[in-house]
Amino acid sequence: MSAAFYVCLVLWYLQNNAVAAELAPPENLTLITLNTNYTLSWDQSFAEGHAVNFTTQYVAKFKLRSKKKSPVWQTACEKTSRRSCDLTKLNLYYLGIYMLRVQASVNGRVSDWIMKEFCPDKDAAVGPPSRVDLSPAGSGLDIIIVDPLTSGNRSMKDHIPDLYYHILYWERSVDTEDLETQTLASNVPVVTLSDLKAWTWYCVSIQSRYDFFNKESSFTSPHCVQTEGAFLWWQIFGYFLLSLVICFLFVLVILCSFFWFFKTVKATFYPSNQLPTHFQYLCDSSGSDIPRLLTPDSDSELLCDKVTVCPEPPVPEIHIPAPEALPVPPSDSSGRHCRQGSGGSGDSGVYSTGCSSGLRQPDSIQSSSGDEDSGQSFLDLEQVKMKNMAPGLKTRLLIADEGVVDMCV
Repeated sequence: MSAAFYVCLVLWYLQNNAVAAELAPPENLTLITLNTNYTLSWDQSFAEGHAVNFTTQYVAKFKLRSKKKSPVWQTACEKTSRRSCDLTKLNLYYLGIYMLRVQASVNGRVSDWIMKEFCPDKDAAVGPPSRVDLSPAGSGLDIIIVDPLTSGNRSMKDHIPDLYYHILYWERSVDTEDLETQTLASNVPVVTLSDLKAWTWYCVSIQSRYDFFNKESSFTSPHCVQTEGAFLWWQIFGYFLLSLVICFLFVLVILCSFFWFFKTVKATFYPSNQLPTHFQYLCDSSGSDIPRLLTPDSDSELLCDKVTVCPEPPVPEIHIPAPEALPVPPSDSSGRHCRQGSGGSGDSGVYSTGCSSGLRQPDSIQSSSGDEDSGQSFLDLEQVKMKNMAPGLKTRLLIADEGVVDMCV
């Protein structure tokens, strides 16, 4: 019984030693820092199949020197499987010195602590300017530098008052072999580069520096801008003339658009073409040319089923020559005027009339007035006959030299 007990005790001891031998403490503690952002990372070698957790703690270094009481370690990350711990959230004092330690644990068994000293002012890296702006100032350049920022978006100069900037600038060129750079140091946020070439492209890159602990940041990406120069009088006049032309064209386009719109509206609501007289009864009784729909209570005489528009027939006209151009008609012994065409009594537009003493003026009047009165009397007689034949015609007589009356229809 006792032999079996000793065997079990030896096996348990060997098993514990094997687990302890497999669980080694973390290795290669490394701090990844930038301004006030801190991350502690490490490596761990362990046997396959074991889930290892890590605990990270910190304490101010001066507390370890106290002999009256043991220091109290603050836990930053507890039993995490990640091989890193973010210390940014701890807001460590930038000028303070801290002790950091990490321990591994597996199934309730822990490894030894591994420790590392950390001083942000000495060990934390400083970053480049957070922003760089360039603006031309005549033939020079104005450089506006924004300080590196902490994790709380505050200037790093609150922690490093001696922080300054190393400015590198050069003239941009296609040939990089002939690149000539110039340097300038400044601790102010606004720097002016003078004595540069006018109308030339220059590039600028800036680095943050802290000489007490020999800290240097990386350079910012190059920012390039073109310098300016003095404007000549003809350039000013050209710009002024160009602005006037642009303003004139703009006003002209506005006016043309307005007149076109006005003309379109007027042609739409007040057309120049008037309604035919056949549709005048459709218009308003007030005399307006705008047509209106007939209402059911309108006069029944104005309502019709079908409206046919026909052109107005032409009115025949009879041309009457001047009285002085008419020949004197012959008279017979009986005192009556007789007209007969030279072509006889045919039907080709020539006719003869009987002698009517009732339509003729007395011979005494004819003889006293002469030939002109005789022609006029004959013309009156012919007009009377024409009106009797076609009372609706507008007649004008044309009497030829042969004494023939032609009627034009």
